[in-house]
Amino acid sequence: MPWVVLFVSAALEAVWATALGASNGFTRPGAVVVFIVALALSMGTLGYAAKHIPMSTAYAVWTGTGAALTVAWAMLTGAESATVLKVVFLAGIVACVVGLKLIGGQRADRSDRAERPAPRSR
Repeated sequence: MPWVVLFVSAALEAVWATALGASNGFTRPGAVVVFIVALALSMGTLGYAAKHIPMSTAYAVWTGTGAALTVAWAMLTGAESATVLKVVFLAGIVACVVGLKLIGGQRADRSDRAERPAPRSR
C-alpha cells in the first residue's frame, strides 16, 4: 500500500507543479487553490510513504515520477513540444523508478546499531 500512496503522491506533485505554472505568478486564484491543496496532499502522502519506504528511495521515486508526469502532461496538452529525445529521457526516468521499485525499498534493520559502542575519538 505505501507504494500506491507514493505514486498517488507523485501524481499530486504533477498536479501542483502544473497548477503553479498556470497560476501566472500567483495571480489566478483558482490555480493557486489547486496548487495549495495538491501541494499539501502531496507532502502528506509522501510523508506517509516515507514511514514505510526509505526516504532516499521514496524521494527519488516521488521526484522522478512527478517530473515525468508533469512533462508528459505538458506534451499531451500542447503546452510543451514532444520530441523523440524528450520521450527517450522520460522513458529513462520511468525505467529508473521501476528499477528502484524492483530492488525493494525495505528499511534497514537498525537494531544492531544500538548494540555497537560509539567509535572513540582520538
